[in-house]
Amino acid sequence: MQIQIKRRIGICLAVFLSISALLTYVYLNDRPGGFSDQRMSKLLGMDETIHIPIGKTPESAIQKFRSEQAASHIIHVEPVEGGMILFTQRASSESSNLQMEYARKRILGWKWGWGGGYGISKSSSNPSAMDYMSMPRLEHIESPFPIIFGNVLNPAIKRITVETKENGTQISTEAKLVEVGAERNIWFVLLPSTASTPFNIKALNEEGILIASKEIEDPNDIGSLLIED
Repeated sequence: MQIQIKRRIGICLAVFLSISALLTYVYLNDRPGGFSDQRMSKLLGMDETIHIPIGKTPESAIQKFRSEQAASHIIHVEPVEGGMILFTQRASSESSNLQMEYARKRILGWKWGWGGGYGISKSSSNPSAMDYMSMPRLEHIESPFPIIFGNVLNPAIKRITVETKENGTQISTEAKLVEVGAERNIWFVLLPSTASTPFNIKALNEEGILIASKEIEDPNDIGSLLIED
């Protein structure tokens, strides 16, 4: 009987120590300035460790990390594997701009995982059909990338695809178009993790006719597509 009691106590103690070790690692990894922040700092080429704050929600995590986000407003939130993608925009009549932020779900809360944005001056003489920003997958960092996203600037665009090649096979991935305002859409596409440049972006109208296209070679590219003649 005593042997059974000691065995049970030993098992409970082993479970307790395992849980304690796991929680300790989680805290040391996810806390501001922890192991995950140290890895991010190395990726960014920083000499000092960045301290990424923890938020109760994806929105608060982004706002804590980017203080300038107060000047932007969230226009769309998209659930993805491991977290949430937030699209934000600054009010501007002179440029087409868009910001993408990825917040990771952690045991302690939400943390900024990666992001970026762009601004492209508008041209009345040669207006763009759409614009884009391409962000590659990050080595050793959890993320749903690569991603390409942007603004749809011409209402004739009803469908967008991105073609890539994997092991010699051409793959076409459908982009998601999201209405974010009156007659206003943004678009984004999450590509397979193995996808690599070149990326061939195609915009089609309601009849499926190609109205704009562009091939990009740089996985960190920003640009616009003009309506084809």
